[in-house]
Amino acid sequence: MHVIGTAGHVDHGKSTLIAALTGTHPDRLKEEQRREMTIELGFGWLTLPNGEEIGIVDVPGHRDFIENMLSGIGGIDAALLVIAADEGVMPQTREHLAILDLLQIPAGIIVLTKTDLAPDPAWLDLVETDIRAAVSGTVMRDAPIVRVSAKTRTGLDSLLSTLESLLQQKPARLDLNRPRLPIDRVFSMSGFGTIVTGTLLDGHLALGDEVEIVPSGQRGRVRGLQTHKKKEERTVPGSRTAINISGVDTESIQRGEVVIHPKQYQPTRRVDARFRLLKDVSSALKHNSEVKFFVGASETIAILRLLGAEELNPGEEGWVQLELRDPVVTVRGDRYILRRPSPSETLGGGVIVDHQPKGRHKRFDKKILQSLESLIQGTPADVLFEAALALHIASVKEIVARSRLEAENAETALKELLEAGSLMPLEEDAPAIGSDLLVIALPHWNALQGKTLQIVEAYHQNYPLRRGIPREELKSRLKLSPQAFNAVIRRLLADHRLTDHSTLLAQPEHEIAFDSSQQARVRVLMRKFEQNPFSPPSVKECEAEVGAELLNALIELNELITVSLDVIFRRHDYDLMVDRIEKEIRQRGSLTLAETRTLFDTSRKYAQALLEHLDAIGFTMRDGDFRRLRKK
Repeated sequence: MHVIGTAGHVDHGKSTLIAALTGTHPDRLKEEQRREMTIELGFGWLTLPNGEEIGIVDVPGHRDFIENMLSGIGGIDAALLVIAADEGVMPQTREHLAILDLLQIPAGIIVLTKTDLAPDPAWLDLVETDIRAAVSGTVMRDAPIVRVSAKTRTGLDSLLSTLESLLQQKPARLDLNRPRLPIDRVFSMSGFGTIVTGTLLDGHLALGDEVEIVPSGQRGRVRGLQTHKKKEERTVPGSRTAINISGVDTESIQRGEVVIHPKQYQPTRRVDARFRLLKDVSSALKHNSEVKFFVGASETIAILRLLGAEELNPGEEGWVQLELRDPVVTVRGDRYILRRPSPSETLGGGVIVDHQPKGRHKRFDKKILQSLESLIQGTPADVLFEAALALHIASVKEIVARSRLEAENAETALKELLEAGSLMPLEEDAPAIGSDLLVIALPHWNALQGKTLQIVEAYHQNYPLRRGIPREELKSRLKLSPQAFNAVIRRLLADHRLTDHSTLLAQPEHEIAFDSSQQARVRVLMRKFEQNPFSPPSVKECEAEVGAELLNALIELNELITVSLDVIFRRHDYDLMVDRIEKEIRQRGSLTLAETRTLFDTSRKYAQALLEHLDAIGFTMRDGDFRRLRKK
């Protein structure tokens, strides 16, 4: 699931474009509708030609509401940079473009709107030339330009197909099993209570989950989940999500707080970060400057401490430590934006490299600067985790080799990932850096476990009268090597997610159950066995009576015992025959085929099939024309 966001100058048609694409205008406030200008974040969704539903965040374009824009733009997968054909690149176009670049939004489309107002095609060509110059050197430098008119609806189909193609190239977000939802909207709904919305990151949420709202620390429970106004039992990373939370008052929640599983994240008042000052800012940035800090949907005042420099000049990069007035929830790798409080101006931004620094750094300490340089490349645990992600299921030895970490660092990183649950062992023994034991990264395990259980569940639905799915069929559908498949199944069996029935695998709760019609057919068949217990109906006759599926179910339930391709006995009769054969042999010392036939007053066909079956299972052994008990 993907989320896109708009960006661009005020009155360039962002909201009108979204209304044309979705059928719903994102401006929901009366003030927005009266002024025909977006003030707050707007939300919507649309369905692409391939059937994928995507969420949309519509942001304000006016400079007075740039900070509202920042609270909604951070979690998107792609941006629509909207530029009106009659005006071209304008001041807020450039500021929004700079923000997209600082946040490293991974994909985008430049939408040239209001093309119906352009005097001629040559004018549009000229505007596109200016746009290419403006976006050069930014994340939007290679973005396609699509010409549209929301008024005449020309170009909308082309925009949707371009967006579909763009998002197909972007992989789904990883499920790290550590969900966090930065809250960008809070409201109450009659009959439901408190509802918060945001873009879900790093994990999934499910109905009934206990959640914590940080930094305030309030606890509640997920009462309801919606994505695009559809009820869900579980939401996935990257989805626009509305959460109905019980046990928490609307008035006590603020935009910028984060919904998490309890105790998975700790708020911080200090972060270390790499920072880039925009080249067109009004002045250099000095040490101890007061700035506004934006990360996720949160905003707070911070004191910026420059590390390794007295000041940063426009266009320069450097290391900073930010002392935050209010606690925020952020993690290493998050992108952030800094603005000057007064006069209002976007200064720049960058990436968080340490969200829990141990203390206040000495500004010109070379060891600190070297440590920060190392952190931006990734901790040993980060490097080992990336190697595990790349290899899917692999031995610890293979993952360490790919990471190129030294043994000591690799050992520490492995221990850290295992303790955090980021790396899942698939064997009973404890993994070590030189071992051939298989492990898998948590996101891959979540996906593989989900797919495996989904296949098994679908098999039960399609074949309710079968005990389980054959192991070989499941292995083939998962496309795993025998070693990897066996390790995965062992883990699922140990976790009680599957039940083992020899060559079959099933959900623990799965049971074969007959409906009234099937029960009636079974009764008719069993009466035929009662009438001739030692000369029962053949397999083909049984199939004709109840059908192959129902017959196989009776065999799975051990109600019927097959002794050859064509001979089948009722369990009670089979047990009686085996017991009598054992007694006869003990008394006589041996038993012939003819004697067996006479013993049960049956034909050669049934007696021979039964004796050969008992030979095959090791109960008896043939000695010429005689059967003797096999010594145990």
